[in-house]
Amino acid sequence: MKLVRMKPGHGDVLLAEGDRELADQEELLVKAFREQLDQGMWAAVPTRVSGGKREAVMVRDFSEIPSDAEQVIFFPPAAGG
Repeated sequence: MKLVRMKPGHGDVLLAEGDRELADQEELLVKAFREQLDQGMWAAVPTRVSGGKREAVMVRDFSEIPSDAEQVIFFPPAAGG
């Protein structure tokens, strides 16, 4: 699984990568996940949709990430009201 952060003007930045099946790598993924949420980022897991349409599921805890997820994308909340 990859954890990536969307950065305007920079594209996607790889934050962490590892195998959830390996305890030490999962621990690093959980730590990186929490750090992003602590910084105020939102997290989404892309879902597979046919027809060229893109969708994602928002997650608030590492345990909510589907076991077959290939990546989690972090992004700042929208500004404004």
